[in-house]
Amino acid sequence: MSDEHDDAAGPKGGDRRVLLIAFHFPPDASSTGRLRTLAFARHLRARRWKPWVLAPAPRVYERLDTQGLEDIPADVHVQRSQALDARRHLGWRGRYLSATAIPDRWISWYPSAVRAGLRLIRRQRIDALWSTYPIATTHLVGASLARLSGLPWIADFRDPVVPAGTSAQKRAMRAMERWTIKRADRIVFTTPGARSRYAERFPDAANRMHVIANGFEGETVATVPSPSRGAGGPVKLVHSGLLYREGRNPVPFFEAIARLREASVITPDTLEVVLRASGHEAAYAEELARLGIDDIVTLAPPVGYREALAEQAGAHGLLLFQGGEFNAQIPAKVFEYLRIGRPVIALTPPDSDTAELLRTTGGALRAPIDDAEEIAAVLRDFMIRLDGDDMPEIDAKALSGYTRKAGAMKLAGLLDELTGIER
Repeated sequence: MSDEHDDAAGPKGGDRRVLLIAFHFPPDASSTGRLRTLAFARHLRARRWKPWVLAPAPRVYERLDTQGLEDIPADVHVQRSQALDARRHLGWRGRYLSATAIPDRWISWYPSAVRAGLRLIRRQRIDALWSTYPIATTHLVGASLARLSGLPWIADFRDPVVPAGTSAQKRAMRAMERWTIKRADRIVFTTPGARSRYAERFPDAANRMHVIANGFEGETVATVPSPSRGAGGPVKLVHSGLLYREGRNPVPFFEAIARLREASVITPDTLEVVLRASGHEAAYAEELARLGIDDIVTLAPPVGYREALAEQAGAHGLLLFQGGEFNAQIPAKVFEYLRIGRPVIALTPPDSDTAELLRTTGGALRAPIDDAEEIAAVLRDFMIRLDGDDMPEIDAKALSGYTRKAGAMKLAGLLDELTGIER
């Protein structure tokens, strides 16, 4: 990894160069989206695409995992430019002027990113651009660089646009979405459901829309040690990542555990649940105390990425929370869960893209996220199956199609099309 240097002689051996514009990138620890960009940066070289990464300076991130810097390959060049978080750097006690956060809290990154991007395009002879949402400012940077340079641009939507905030912020988000769909040469989504929804809304752009799923980094997960699990100890279930009332509400899950405890199906000696880095811990702690299960469910603090993977590898089962609001999304953690090989308890609707993926790969039990009775039944079934060594198995062949390298090869194919390269 290095910062920008002048390499005006151009790429060697016929390599082409792509500028990956990403807000989330190591050492950021606030979003698993960083792993998608990192995977593209790592694997595009196999198709003779040399990546440069344009990302903000680390001070803008709320959580850092400096160990993640070790995952950036030495030959991937990263250019950082200045950015501020309106809430943390321009506000007071969490309050800030909404005008400083249109379309999002990181709009201050835009001018420095465009300047840095133009320098890279000129000095490094960039051939194509790629930017990734859900930070709207990132697509604004991509659109501006495409317009100013004339280079082809791929817009990556990790998540569908869901406007929030003030009316001005919502209007800005919708405008960004329209501009991106209209101007991008290719538009990429992570799930078939997201692509279908956008194709219905923007039929004139449907032929430019593609799907590149999230996936798992085989060599990264495979090196994670699996801690031993002593016989006779409690069954351990783990969830890593944010939970919130809208779309990832854990309260019905808490109620299910309380029902099972009341029925003497589980005790703190037979079940341990770890919710790692869930956010809103104070509110969840109140719910756990109210239901009398705070000795079963632990609200654990954040840890580094490798530590989180090791904890998941040492669990009996892995939890997934996803409500109907996110039916057209598949969380990146699902692929890591499957690659680790632990059974998944998926609390998601049957018509979600996640449920369809898990039907294809196997390895999961499912219940609706908002139905405590069904969740309790699935938890009881999980415990019985675990005792009988009868857990659902993962289809290794089906899973093999979801490596991050395979996704990078699809991206390379789109870049080849846009730049007229025949392989």
